[in-house]
Amino acid sequence: MTILTVYDPAMCCSTGICGTDVDQRLVDLAADLDWLKAQGVRVQRFGLSREPAEFVANDTIRQIMKDSEGDDLPVFMVDGALKAKARYPGRAELASWTGLLVATPAVEGYVGDVAKTSSCCSPAKAASASPTGCCGGGAKAEPAKEKAGSCC
Repeated sequence: MTILTVYDPAMCCSTGICGTDVDQRLVDLAADLDWLKAQGVRVQRFGLSREPAEFVANDTIRQIMKDSEGDDLPVFMVDGALKAKARYPGRAELASWTGLLVATPAVEGYVGDVAKTSSCCSPAKAASASPTGCCGGGAKAEPAKEKAGSCC
């Protein structure tokens, strides 16, 4: 089982989504972590103000804390390997770290950041698209660009 461990900076509560001025990144992260749990990923989340011993017990975290004086929190690790620090990753990035795919319903033919080969905007078709093809534009072919609700 994949284990995602999050080391949060000191916050007023376990998720940081309390009070009147809530950071939307923390709301999104809480939803994304719940989604990962539902997909079978084991999620551990430690807060500096509530579980300081967890920060001291991990050599990587202890070194990050020493080097940055805590400014590089949050830290994200998967199965003990450092994946990100000083930022909150989105669902697609979390999913890729844990071997999951994220469906992107707004763009037909895409699963996560990878196009299906049958899509007109797949890497193979985009590269070989004619200037008037679905992924090209005008007399000069341009790289495929996502548009909400359509292929290109």
